Amino acid sequence: MAKPKHHVLSVLVENKAGVLARVANLFSRRGYNIFSLAVAPTEDERFSRITIVVDVASAPLEQITKQLFKLVNVVKITELSPSEAVERELALITVRTAAQERSQVIELVTVFEGKIVDVGTELMTIMLADSPSRLDDFEALMRTYGIVEVQRTGRVALPKLEAQAPRLRSVAGKVG
Repeated sequence: MAKPKHHVLSVLVENKAGVLARVANLFSRRGYNIFSLAVAPTEDERFSRITIVVDVASAPLEQITKQLFKLVNVVKITELSPSEAVERELALITVRTAAQERSQVIELVTVFEGKIVDVGTELMTIMLADSPSRLDDFEALMRTYGIVEVQRTGRVALPKLEAQAPRLRSVAGKVG
């Protein structure tokens, strides 16, 4: 079975009560499946950014953006293609760890640049923030040890920054 393709939309909205409910209700009424949803205030407290990941098959992008722009509190919508965006997700994973396996789990956590945030006699809770595909890989490796619980936040994304240094203007010939 082919892996579903997703649209990542970054929606800048007014930071007001009920805005998230109206956005989620729009998706629900239209039958669009939300794969992932994250919302938080931006650097400007008047606005929040909602990162919505939707399945391409369930929701044509043009239709989604037209419907979203009809909502009064929507300020800006940006589609972020995976090649042009930095995407991250946070996962908390509780895994069963027998004493003889603990060092192997710790080594994998180190390789994936995660952090052990809680330790019990037979369980360990790991925090990992990375791209969704790396979290998938880590989760698959942890399944061999016995995952007890997983909680993932959903994606957040921003456009990638310019890779080229800005060109400096020539100041030759100017006298100070």
